[in-house]
Amino acid sequence: MTNKTMYDQCNEHIHLYVLIQMNDGSQIDGIVTGVDKENVHLAVPIDYSQENNSYDHRVFWPGYGGFGYPGFGYPGYGRRRFNRLILPLAALTAISVLPWY
Repeated sequence: MTNKTMYDQCNEHIHLYVLIQMNDGSQIDGIVTGVDKENVHLAVPIDYSQENNSYDHRVFWPGYGGFGYPGFGYPGYGRRRFNRLILPLAALTAISVLPWY
């Protein structure tokens, strides 16, 4: 498909959960967050069961424990649920909408 065709299709699917097929046969699912003349921008869900998080490898020596106290600690925004991914339109072969569950 041409870049113009893929641009139009991706533009029709903005803010929808889609499955994108690439030229090499790989498939990526995510939410289309934006499209420009050369790329499509996706928010790709993170699979925490397979994620290799560097924070899980910390060692706490006896007497030091974790950080903070109950109710205090280091408040934050929690875990990110999506990563951003930018794909070139020239590498896409198909896009289809997936249902939300």
